[in-house]
Amino acid sequence: MNQEEDVLIHCLYFTASRFSRSITKLAEKHLDAGGLAPSYFYMIMVIHFKPGITQKELCQKLAIAPSTSTRFIDKLEKRNIVVRKMSGKQTFISLTDEGEELYREFRVSIKEMFQDYSKTLGKDFSLDLSRMLHEASLKLEKE
Repeated sequence: MNQEEDVLIHCLYFTASRFSRSITKLAEKHLDAGGLAPSYFYMIMVIHFKPGITQKELCQKLAIAPSTSTRFIDKLEKRNIVVRKMSGKQTFISLTDEGEELYREFRVSIKEMFQDYSKTLGKDFSLDLSRMLHEASLKLEKE
């Protein structure tokens, strides 16, 4: 290994960015539903598990800015996937019947995606990598 490769391999930013591009391609292959980007499916999943979630809670769970959540929710609402209810200053979000069906399709797709990358990485390594990345993200977000 030359010096350049050594620097790149030990640079978490470079390595994480490279990994992100690879896993995004795989997600786009498996999570293709009506032109929604894969990131929308995680919002749908969170809403499925907590119907009536506030927009603020949704932002916290997904580690996204309020403006990003508004943009996502607007798009999902236009497609009749979520419904927004206002109560005072609070916005509560729930899935529609179409949203629940999309969630069920997403669950199948995400299992297929896991099987796909587990063939290459191995099941245990895939689970460990996901856990470690999650833990690292939580620690870095606290900074």
